[in-house]
Amino acid sequence: MTQSINSAPAQAAPEATAATVALNSAPGATHSPGLWALAWRRLRADHVAMAAMAVVGLYLIMLVLSASGLLAKDWAKEIGVNYAPPTFMGAQTDAERGFSDNDAVVAAPPPENPVDPLRDILRDLRKSGTVAIAPPVIANDYGIADPLAAEMAEIRAELAKKGGSVVQARLPTLPFGADKWGHDIIKKTIKGAETSIIVGLVAALLAVALGTIFGAVSGYFGGWIDDAFNWFYSIFTSIPYLLLILAVAAVLQQKGVMAIVLILGLTGWTGTYRLIRAEYMKHKSREYVMAADAIGASHWSKMFGHIFPNVSHVSLVQLSISVVGFIKSEVILSFLGFGVPVGVVSWGSMLNEAQNELILGKWWQLAAASIAMAILVTAFSLFTDALRDALDPKLK
Repeated sequence: MTQSINSAPAQAAPEATAATVALNSAPGATHSPGLWALAWRRLRADHVAMAAMAVVGLYLIMLVLSASGLLAKDWAKEIGVNYAPPTFMGAQTDAERGFSDNDAVVAAPPPENPVDPLRDILRDLRKSGTVAIAPPVIANDYGIADPLAAEMAEIRAELAKKGGSVVQARLPTLPFGADKWGHDIIKKTIKGAETSIIVGLVAALLAVALGTIFGAVSGYFGGWIDDAFNWFYSIFTSIPYLLLILAVAAVLQQKGVMAIVLILGLTGWTGTYRLIRAEYMKHKSREYVMAADAIGASHWSKMFGHIFPNVSHVSLVQLSISVVGFIKSEVILSFLGFGVPVGVVSWGSMLNEAQNELILGKWWQLAAASIAMAILVTAFSLFTDALRDALDPKLK
């Protein structure tokens, strides 16, 4: 009897275990979702955030197509007349272009120089017929005297006889106008977006990487290491950021995409450093870090194998915020002449050119660059706000 009583729990235990396994593996069983699953669920519920993410994705696709040469490859081709207006405005009239209906405008002879010592001698030679009078100078399409018009006409005639290519006539209008060289504004804006977005993304990656490493080391170890990094941080934050990047750009005297990336990346890590340092100071005394220390984990393993996955959302949000800030900084640098070199187009260089065009009433390059930048910055800002809210573990 005693033997049967003692053997009963032993027989019931496998049944209880099997029932527990069946209950956990049932189709209706719920599992606690992770941080990223909850973040994606919150992000999908925000329609504004999804629309902003779609806009940012379209810009990134445009960036890839432009960098691969599938889009705006011939942006530097002069296909329109100088300052060609947008198509919806119509072509410029002859009065707006500054000359009459007669295309072959003969320029008036220049007035005689009253202080020319050879003025009387040349006048006598012309009257005697010894010196031939130069043929009249034909003006170009804008009513400006062109001294090489006759020579260029002969060259084009020779090329036509030899079967060479003749200069194609430029279009009087383009879908959104042309700049002073006749470049299509739409293609130029797409190519400028490539430069500005690449600068923003790469510089943000560099700045966030530096800020994360510096903040992790400073917050984890503390002591004199923390003091040294705080002193270094105070140097960068004691100078206004815009003045700092302008001073570094003026000292380097280097133009180019790589120079702008280094300037922005090496000076823009302070915000990420401050946040990551605070997170590491908070997490280094948590139980899971002490457990990792008890099993003999190294400092590197505890810093980036255990703590960093719990604070990585901070770096991700800072990355998206920095992209927007660095795109605007690149525009400012290029606008002031410290940005991209001649031959490379960006939104900042377009705005730099547009300031002179605006005086002449040519507003389309300014509008194209401003609208493209405003759409991207607004979409990125909305997406960043939604991403920060979605990654906040305090939100339910």
